[in-house]
Amino acid sequence: MVIKPFANQVPFDFTLEENVRKQKEAIEYVRKQLGKEYPNIVGGKEVFTERKTKSINPANHEELIGTFQKAGQKEAEDAMQAALKAFETWKYTSPEERAAYLFKAAEVVRQRRFEINAWMILEAGKNFAEADADTCEAIDFLELYGREALRYGQDQPLTPYPGEMNKYFYIPLGVGICIPPWNFPFAIMVGITSAAIVTGNTAILKPSSETPMMAWLFQDIMHKVGLPAGVLNYFVASGAEAGDYLVDHPKTRFISFTGSMEVGLRIIERSAKTNPGQIWIKRVVAEMGGKDTIVVDSEANVDDAVAGVLTSAFGFQGQKCSACSRAVVDEKVYDEFVQKLKAGVEKIKQGMPEENYQMGPVISASAEKSILNYIEIGKKEGKLLHGGNKLDRPGFFIEPTIIIDVDPMARISQEEIFGPVLAVIKARDFDNALEIANNTIYGLTGAVYSMNREKLNRATREFHVGNLYLNRKCTGAIVDVHPFGGFNMSGTDSKAGSRDYLALFLQGKSVAEKI
Repeated sequence: MVIKPFANQVPFDFTLEENVRKQKEAIEYVRKQLGKEYPNIVGGKEVFTERKTKSINPANHEELIGTFQKAGQKEAEDAMQAALKAFETWKYTSPEERAAYLFKAAEVVRQRRFEINAWMILEAGKNFAEADADTCEAIDFLELYGREALRYGQDQPLTPYPGEMNKYFYIPLGVGICIPPWNFPFAIMVGITSAAIVTGNTAILKPSSETPMMAWLFQDIMHKVGLPAGVLNYFVASGAEAGDYLVDHPKTRFISFTGSMEVGLRIIERSAKTNPGQIWIKRVVAEMGGKDTIVVDSEANVDDAVAGVLTSAFGFQGQKCSACSRAVVDEKVYDEFVQKLKAGVEKIKQGMPEENYQMGPVISASAEKSILNYIEIGKKEGKLLHGGNKLDRPGFFIEPTIIIDVDPMARISQEEIFGPVLAVIKARDFDNALEIANNTIYGLTGAVYSMNREKLNRATREFHVGNLYLNRKCTGAIVDVHPFGGFNMSGTDSKAGSRDYLALFLQGKSVAEKI
């Protein structure tokens, strides 16, 4: 197998009218398919349940994307048995064969890229560029993890020892539960699932109830490239019922989760308990929340800082775990920054994702309610600079909202909001700014704008986040360029998109033979 060196997929340029036209045509093609019902796929077989999950367009909640199943404990046990059965043969499949499925899938995703983008635009409310970046990242995960599986599949180098022949190699763990989020509904879902299966494990993929269509597309692609039945089981289910059952199951070997801190900690707690029949310690790979800060130093280029903050705070409506939710600004440039920030946010246009507006809706009615509640809290904790309102139109649209003069320990400065809400905090100096930047329970992403090299060096040492960016936005991590994962309550720092990542789904075995 001749494999070219890994290279990132280049996003489409949507300033080109040809790409805009193709994307709009794909949206029309997808719209003609809306409203269908999709089964779960367990052990290669279609499974329907009495209860259903409805996926709707967050920009128009009267538009049904599709009807999906809502499985319970009985179906969860069936999925576990199918995954266990498939593991008995899949674990012995060569790394080359497993990687080949990922490479084939990456090629299919490339061919269907506009279509996949279109489903995401309608189901998740992303604009064209945000959706395409998501799809590109999925391709990158497939390509990188396929190559890395080949590397991990080799015998690992050891120090020679007289009189012995020694080998050290990696073997898979077993059945894993993959629980992706809705905010990167294709990329993260593809990443955590492909990492699990390419290393020889079998997976039960439980997608978010907000974006089950994106996971359906992936399982359909994997089926069409010939992945054996039971290796990947598509399982839309009740989290409280089937999700807990699978996390607790004695045959579950690992859980790969991306989502909120509250749910992640609950999974970690439940996984730590040994259930009857369990013979291993469950492994949890968790990427959780963030309360991400951009520091604007007195020696920053203020115009660049404003642009970076606006993009980081309001890209995809602030619904990225990496989104900037706090700008900590040196008092020497605070007034200038706020003035330019207000002028910048007023230029943001909001509307239907299918019309490629810069900002669209938040994901759901419950998210909308939570965000609006935080905005009311914020109005009491600071001064409303812009926004704060729900738009009077179908869908879950909230204006980009900025609250200034916020105390560093205020609730909107400490709690993850996961929406288009930015708190602006005044710092006395750079020391104070770093102190504030580190004052939350999270540690995912952050950025510093400064022209002072010593300050940037200090931030590199002292700003305690898994992904730090200097003089650029704090969103937009690229596979194998910015390995992604955070500290503290932001997760296990599993570093998705890194050369280390596949080790989380493997265990090392040493074999020594006397000569």
